[in-house]
Formats: sequence, C-alpha cells, structure tokens
Amino acid sequence: MRILVVEDEKKVASFIKKGLEEEYYQVDTASNGKEALDLVYDNEYDLIISDVMMPVMDGIQFVKNIRQNNILTPVLLLTVKDSTADKVKGLDSGADDYLTKPFSFEELTARIRALLRRKESTKENILKADNLKMDLVAHKVTRNDEEIILTPKEYSILEYLLRNKNKIVSRTKLLEHVYDFHFDTGTNVIDVYINKLRSKIDTPKEKQLLHTVRGAGYVLKDE
Repeated sequence: MRILVVEDEKKVASFIKKGLEEEYYQVDTASNGKEALDLVYDNEYDLIISDVMMPVMDGIQFVKNIRQNNILTPVLLLTVKDSTADKVKGLDSGADDYLTKPFSFEELTARIRALLRRKESTKENILKADNLKMDLVAHKVTRNDEEIILTPKEYSILEYLLRNKNKIVSRTKLLEHVYDFHFDTGTNVIDVYINKLRSKIDTPKEKQLLHTVRGAGYVLKDE
C-alpha cells in the first residue's frame, strides 16, 4: 500500500518514511501542503499522513482542498497542538484521525492499520491468483498454503501485480508504485526484483503465474 507523508521537518519525515518502509508500505514525502497537492492529483494513495503546521500551505487547508476536490483518501493529522478545539478543527476539516506529537511509532502504525482496515472494510482483504494468496492485513503471502517470505519491495511489486492481474504492467508503472517520485526511472532494478520474485512464487512444482511481455512489461496470469 502507498502512503504520502506531508511533513516539513526533514528528520521527522525521514524517520516516518524509513519506519513505514520497514513495515512493507511504499512512501512518498512532501514538505508542505502545496507540494502534497501536486502528488495527490498525480498519484493514487491508500493513506495520507500530514503535519498541521507547515509553510506555504498548512495541513488543515491541504485537507480541505482535497476534500473539496472529492479525494476521499484517509488522512491522519500530526500536530503538537493537543487542545480539544484544535482536534475538532482538524477533524472538521475532513481528516479521519488525529495524533499528537511526540508519538510512539507503535501508536502511529496502529492508527494506520485502523484507518486502512476501515478503508478496506468494503473490499476483499485477500488478493488471489490461482493458488497464490496475499493477506493484506497480516502481510502474509502463501502459495498452495505454504508461506512465502518476501522483502518489502518484493511484497509491494507482487501486491501491485495482483491488483492488476491479467493486465500487462509496464516497468515504469511498477517503479512509480514501488519507489518515490525522485527515483531514476532508467534503472533496471525492477527486472532484478521480478527475477527474485519469480524464483519465490513460481517454483518448479507450481505452474508459472508471472510472465514477461517483451517490450511491454509483466503480467500475473490467473486463467
């Protein structure tokens, strides 16, 4: 799942980004609300974490703006302001939850899981292709009921392919999903990860699901 972190303090943004990537999330960052708007309009996110007090455009105005444009992505606000009035103001702006700084990373990830569960409550929490299954809540992948251990990047690539099964996905699309917008799209890192992923999910005793489409990208077939 892909998360946007909007935070003007570089150390805080880096801390959150690194921690969430270790939890199998893909993370983009923005330093203010205006920069975040450009990313939200160009990309699809599963969750947005935004500081309230930022230059150029603060978190409250940022949330109001995306809600006015019918963007319903869950938003978790972060702020040092802990009065009831401040919390009400944040939630009334259209945010879904509110976390006061300083916070523990455990609480942050718990809030994230709760918001994502709420978002996914009307969706399938298990992605499937043939006998390959991905549990989005437990972050667990199995094939023929045998668990497959994946790195965070491998997991993210497989999740995207499962969500787009039977469709050809280009290398550029995979790069955009797995890495942030600063990443060099000329690299062959996706090909490396695909080869590692294929060796884990397409064992000799199972039929091949992950296919290379020469000149176009990759497809995970379920037929």
